[in-house]
Amino acid sequence: MSAPKRPPLPVILLANDLLDGVVVFWTADGWSPDPAKALVAHDGTQADVLEAIGQQAFARNEVVDPALINVTLDVSGKAIPNHFRERFKISGPSVRRDLGKQADYLRT
Repeated sequence: MSAPKRPPLPVILLANDLLDGVVVFWTADGWSPDPAKALVAHDGTQADVLEAIGQQAFARNEVVDPALINVTLDVSGKAIPNHFRERFKISGPSVRRDLGKQADYLRT
């Protein structure tokens, strides 16, 4: 069985916190619920490092479903996921978009 195909660069690493299920992002300071702080991998070597961090965190039972996701950087450098599923994760609940912890990220 072959390894899953990596998404196109640039990418960020996101996962769900094992204890509360909150979407978290790998940052210079570790896992954070703030997508604006996510480290962006611009080349294959950086993506390999992020992928290894996600696998190690999963093995330590810190997070579940770690994944590299393809992003586009806006004019301010903010990483915006290219796929609907990940944009949905960042923006918070679908029934009350004004209440999500990360709802402001896509509105700014």
